[in-house]
Amino acid sequence: MSAPSPNALMTIPAYEHRQRSPRVLALFSVTGLGALTALWTFSGQLAAGPRLTLAASALVMFVAAIVFSSLTIRVGEDRLAWHFGRGVAAKSIPLAAIARAEPTTTGLLEGWGMHLTTRGWLYNVAGRQAVLITLRDGRRFLLGSDETEALTQAIRQRSSPTPSTIGP
Repeated sequence: MSAPSPNALMTIPAYEHRQRSPRVLALFSVTGLGALTALWTFSGQLAAGPRLTLAASALVMFVAAIVFSSLTIRVGEDRLAWHFGRGVAAKSIPLAAIARAEPTTTGLLEGWGMHLTTRGWLYNVAGRQAVLITLRDGRRFLLGSDETEALTQAIRQRSSPTPSTIGP
């Protein structure tokens, strides 16, 4: 059995975490069931257009329940990547583009989902904890997480210069 190479010893393991939100799943599912209930209850009294609208609304709510009830964040060898559900709204950036990562708390009105806030884009499925990412070009965004310390540490470890490249 041979000894591991020096480079293998310095390899930082990748970070990956999927946060799930039963609340978002329930909220969208209940809304979809409400649309189906209205469709079933009033279908004899509604024209084709409103029936189609209710059916489409129910379908959209069920798809949204599946897609937006989980957020996966991965810190790999050279990229920070995240996506909702099974890959919807997937985004990634090079770790070298990150100037700063810090745990933060989102405001009550910032909420959940994927939208623009006063601190940049927010990607979140549950809770108010997030990591504020500041890029070298000054742009910022927030990644919601129930593991803010671990995520922050993983980003900092991978995006900071290695000891051999730090000058005196």
